[in-house]
Amino acid sequence: MAIDTSAESPLPVGEVSRLIGGWIDRLGAVWVEGQITQLSRRPGAGVVFLTLRDPSYDISVGVTCFRQVFDAVADVVAEGARVVVHAKPEWYAPRGQLSLRAVEIRPVGIGELLARLEQLKRSLGAEGLFSPDRKKSLPFLPHRVGLVCGRASAAERDVLENARRRWPHVRFEVRNVAVQGVNAVAQVVQAVKELDALDDVDVIIVARGGGSVEDLLPFSDEQLVRAVAACSTPVVSAIGHEPDSPLLDLVADLRASTPTDAAKKVVPDVGEELVGVRQLRDRALRTVQGLLDREERGLAHALARPCMEHPQRMVDERAAEVDALVARSRRVLGHLLDRADSELSHTRARVVSLSPAATLERGYAVLQRADGAVVRSPEEVTVGDPLRARVAEGEFSVRVGE
Repeated sequence: MAIDTSAESPLPVGEVSRLIGGWIDRLGAVWVEGQITQLSRRPGAGVVFLTLRDPSYDISVGVTCFRQVFDAVADVVAEGARVVVHAKPEWYAPRGQLSLRAVEIRPVGIGELLARLEQLKRSLGAEGLFSPDRKKSLPFLPHRVGLVCGRASAAERDVLENARRRWPHVRFEVRNVAVQGVNAVAQVVQAVKELDALDDVDVIIVARGGGSVEDLLPFSDEQLVRAVAACSTPVVSAIGHEPDSPLLDLVADLRASTPTDAAKKVVPDVGEELVGVRQLRDRALRTVQGLLDREERGLAHALARPCMEHPQRMVDERAAEVDALVARSRRVLGHLLDRADSELSHTRARVVSLSPAATLERGYAVLQRADGAVVRSPEEVTVGDPLRARVAEGEFSVRVGE
């Protein structure tokens, strides 16, 4: 809607900016395509700022969005990427500046493809198909190696030649399949299942040379990923070169950077193993020899001790000690007996000296009444009482006269 203005009644710049803002607000949300030239993601901030540029017209516009909107494509979008943004145009009147507030960001071309692969990767990872706990270890020396690869491909030649160079007697069960195109997924899945069903196949290698992201798409297919996850036989992924990383690398039990690297990781080098055996043998010999030398030195040290050189010396020393102890015990016992005899003689002499018999031998007599009581005083008897007189040599009867 036109505004009536003239040189006499012009509009202020601020009013023009306000009117432009009103027209832009009525525009509504639009889809905009451009190239990201500047990207600002501050840690902890809830808003992401980026600049969207149109190389054809050399014009740029600022874009803001919430962090969760940008995080949905953060793994496949960076500065320089082309994107399609669903945004609401906004006009900042004080500065006369146009910006976009995005509610959805989609990568364009290869970025869109990578975004779908990233979404599939998250989904399968949430199911636990990429968990390290479910990965199986490879056998040291496989009896037979299963190989899934393109017919007469460089990947097949690299695996077979390098494996046989490392271990000439290694055996392979090869399945040639399409490694790109519409039939690749079905043929690779069928080959993996066939090899997994063979009892004598100890490990399976899925190999392919390098290529573009589109060429390697079959090895990120969900059907193939689930088929490898269901295998009871360990699977090695050898797809492309070092930078290539299809989803098969994540679900496989082991990732090899190249087909040649897969041969090195699956088949041991006979030369290296022989060197290892020799080293272990030499180490064992050194260990045993060291043990024998140590024991021999210990035995020589033990034999050099005086008790081992002259074992009778210890017996002689102990015999002398026994003789000394016996003599000491005899002396002690003799002293004890002599002292006891002396004490006994003294005791006997005292007993004899205090004995009533000794008193009687000196001429004394003991008078007893008929009841056996000893007469100690004349008042205890009367005239005519019969008494018994006991002397040293015997006894006799007496009667009290007066």
